Formats: sequence, C-alpha cells, structure tokens
Amino acid sequence: MSIVDQLPPSLNLPPHLSAHKYFLVCTLTVAAWDTLVLTPRTYRLFKSPGWPTLKILFHFLRLFMPLEFVVVAVAFFDTKWSQSTCQKFFLFEPICTAILLAAASAVHVIRIHAIYAKNRGILFGMTALFAVQIVVTAIACGFYRSVPLLEGQGCIAGPKHNWVGIYWVAPTLLYTVSFGLALMRSINSLQAKPLTPWKLMLRDGLNLYGAIFLVNLTNMIFWFVITPTGSSDTVKTIVTSMAAVLTTSMTLRIILSVRGSLVSGGSFALSASSHSNASGSSRTTHVLSTRTGGIPATTTAQQHTYTLDDMRTKPEGDWAGDNKSSVNNDEAKAPTILDVQPERTVGVKITIDREVGYDENMYGRAK
Repeated sequence: MSIVDQLPPSLNLPPHLSAHKYFLVCTLTVAAWDTLVLTPRTYRLFKSPGWPTLKILFHFLRLFMPLEFVVVAVAFFDTKWSQSTCQKFFLFEPICTAILLAAASAVHVIRIHAIYAKNRGILFGMTALFAVQIVVTAIACGFYRSVPLLEGQGCIAGPKHNWVGIYWVAPTLLYTVSFGLALMRSINSLQAKPLTPWKLMLRDGLNLYGAIFLVNLTNMIFWFVITPTGSSDTVKTIVTSMAAVLTTSMTLRIILSVRGSLVSGGSFALSASSHSNASGSSRTTHVLSTRTGGIPATTTAQQHTYTLDDMRTKPEGDWAGDNKSSVNNDEAKAPTILDVQPERTVGVKITIDREVGYDENMYGRAK
C-alpha cells in the first residue's frame, strides 16, 4: 500500500477536485482584494447625496458577494462537514449566485439603457433578457444536487443533468448583448470625437464589459465542452465561483466609472457635460481685460469668457475635455485669449493696470 492510499479523504483528493479547491482559493483571494481596494471609493459613494438605483445595487453587491463566498468556502474546506449536513445546504450557492447575477444584470440593463439616451427599444430588449435570466436561473436551481464526495472532502453543489447549464447561458447571453451594445455606442461616438482605441476603451469602460463577457464565456466552455469523469467529478462547476466574483467585481467598477450623477443610470461620456449644462445650475461669468498705455484692452485685444465649468480641474463629463486626463486628445487644447473670437459679454470686468519702475538706490541715478 502506497503512502497516498494511507492519506485521509480530506487530503487524498481526485485531480479535478484538488484543482477545484485551488481555484476556489484564487476566487476568495480576488474577492478579498476587491473588497479591500474598493473600500475608500465605497465610502465616498456612500457619503454622496441621494440613493439612486445604481447606488443601492452597488452597496448590495459590495456586501452580498463576499458574504456568500465566505460561507461557500467554509462548507467546501471544512473537513467536519458531513454529507448529511450537505444535503440540507447544497442549494445555498446556486440560489445566492442567482441573486448575485440578477443584481449585476440589473446594473447592465440600467446602464445600457442610459448610454443609449433612454431608448425604449434598448430598454425592452434588455429587460426581456433580464426576465428570461430570472426565470431560467430560478428553474435551474431545482435541478442541482449535492456532489457525492467522501467525508471530509467538502460540500459542493453540482448539476443533475447537462442541460442545467442554461443556468449560466441566460446571464451570459445578457452580458454578451451588453458588451456588444456598449461597443457599438463607443464606436458610433468616434464620429463626434475621434479617439484612439486605447483611450476609447478607458473612457467608456469597454475593458470591464469585455472581461465580464470573457469570464462567462469561459464558464460556458467548462459546462458544455469538458466531460466529467464520473458523478463525483466537479469539473463542470470549477469556474462558476470565479465567474460570479469577477462579474460582480467588474460590474461594481462599471458603476464607479459613471461620470457624473448616477440618477437614471447616468449618461454617456460625451453627453454628460451637455446634460450638466442643461440642469439649470447657476454659473458666474468673468471677462478678463488689460489696460495697455491707458487704453482698455477691450478695444485693442480679444477677450475670453470663462465659466465655472471651464475652470474645473477635472470635469465630470467628457474625459476628452480634461486637459489633465490620460485620454485627452492631443489636438484638444485649452483656449487662449488669442484663440477666441471677440464677443460682447455681460458680466464682471476686471481691469489690471501695470506700471514699470525701478529703484534708484539699486540701479543708481541716470547721469
């Protein structure tokens, strides 16, 4: 008898189950890192005024995701969990993950609807996919089972049939459409404001939508392509926890990437500034002029009008309008006095008189 055969079941794990445990450790690491990194931004968002829908969903996802997978990890790694206890517990993960995915998908529906300027067709289409996801995941939860592992190898839920994979097909379809619509909206915006692909990706968060699409697509490959070796093989569900955590993590960042208010899902990057201008907030206009040789410069030089929006260091609207942003177009420069056409402006005029003199003690008297 070899040394491996003498090990307890908690240490003598099949290859796929061992890989599953290592992958869950990676999942918990990502969840812990995400929770730690987003803490300052979560606090600032919490202190911001108002509670729009996206803000409520953000804080729900922020708390629900780590709590769920802490419990899942305890059930999976605790060697004292019996299989009889697992029979009462195994539905915890599929049900909680369905709730988690529903909240994340609601964020995508709201956000995509917002960047398409509240288009009703987009809303109906995304809402239909969201409704299908809710129904499909709820039905599929009834066809999970407790994977028959040995005592001490943990508790994990697995599908009774291969078609139960539709549990993940429905949200993957929604995230695919979300990524496609976000990409199309960004490409169409290039007609108004040309940007390099890298700057476009950062401005509109296309990397976030793409990451969600890829991780869910990878999960589909494990569900429908890879064949398990037996009824106790957990290879089908090896990526499900990571897919749920990364989907939640990227969705949280989609909310945080909204520039401006979260009310009604926010607005698209190019329209945020114009929406802010139409909000009716008060602004002060200043006209700067100089006096040259006793003659007001308003008659000899061009003048420039500054608003509070122009004087902001980091506007919440368009990244391309921020001269300090990494996605600022090279051709977009702040207007100077010589670049602006003269115009008649009503406002406060500031006149600066300049006199040039010298100190006789320092330079000596002229002889």
